[in-house]
Amino acid sequence: MPFWYTRSKIAWLLLPFSLLFWLISQVRRSLFQLGILATYRAPKPVIIVGNLSVGGNGKTPVVVWLVEQLRQRGLKVGVISRGYGSRAESYPLLVSAQTDPKCGGDEPVLIAKRTGAAVAISANRREAVELLLKSADCDLIIADDGLQHYKLQRDLEIVVMDAQRALGNGFVLPAGPLRELPGRLKSVDFVITNGGQNVYSDAVMQLKPHYAVNLHSGELRPLNSFSEGVAMAGIGNPQRFFTMLEDLGIHLSQTYAFADHQPFDEQLLNAMSRTQPLFMTEKDAVKCSAFAQANWWYVPVDAEIQDLTNGQKIAALFAKIDRLVGKSEA
Repeated sequence: MPFWYTRSKIAWLLLPFSLLFWLISQVRRSLFQLGILATYRAPKPVIIVGNLSVGGNGKTPVVVWLVEQLRQRGLKVGVISRGYGSRAESYPLLVSAQTDPKCGGDEPVLIAKRTGAAVAISANRREAVELLLKSADCDLIIADDGLQHYKLQRDLEIVVMDAQRALGNGFVLPAGPLRELPGRLKSVDFVITNGGQNVYSDAVMQLKPHYAVNLHSGELRPLNSFSEGVAMAGIGNPQRFFTMLEDLGIHLSQTYAFADHQPFDEQLLNAMSRTQPLFMTEKDAVKCSAFAQANWWYVPVDAEIQDLTNGQKIAALFAKIDRLVGKSEA
């Protein structure tokens, strides 16, 4: 919503509803904290990767980065997710690289493909945790999203934020994009801003592309070998993807921005381009590979995360995780 990023008349008109939303959410959180509403403590440490605002902020690349970093430290990692957009016949569901994204959701399937980690999805996070631990040997669990899912106890919280949009107009839903007020950031362990630095940053994430992958043949091509094309994106901030391609010297004759988790079909994509290369994100590609055409390419990105304190805060983050795993093994 454009008015979420300005304090327009519409935002002020909706502010009474935001106050009601905030009051209900605060009461609910307090009931969990006081033990009046039951919570679930997983038998392994839980790391939340979430955000304060609605919409895509770059959580999935952070989850992939975190899984890879922890594996390098010799840890076995599993991932749980709500599985937004999935339409499985039953839950919880164990997701693999071969799972149909219609059943498993685009982000869980992407995480499974990129990392090979065990991934379980369910709106009931306890069910997801129990299936995950039944199916895989894990030292710890990463929860993709769920910062406000207080029914699940957590040991460490990482917030991911779009650096440009930040916290919008600072209002909670529906007057603004926030699920909780900015003061909530004081209680989290680490804040990663995607695409730049702002006043909340502990570290800055840049998403780095290296090549394009053909959906039909699997061919890898350097991005500098393309001069023009068409681009589509169904992510939280499609313009970021389009700008990335243009900054690499690819002239985009047309761009198509869709809502996050947008489902796609062959007819829709064929109408975009039959001759020029059609570029899409890796997240979108998992939903399109079954009917891919020869001119369709996806652009995988790797998260490069720069600590703003010469490595001290990232080192402290992983030291916390080491202590958590040590406690779980005691």
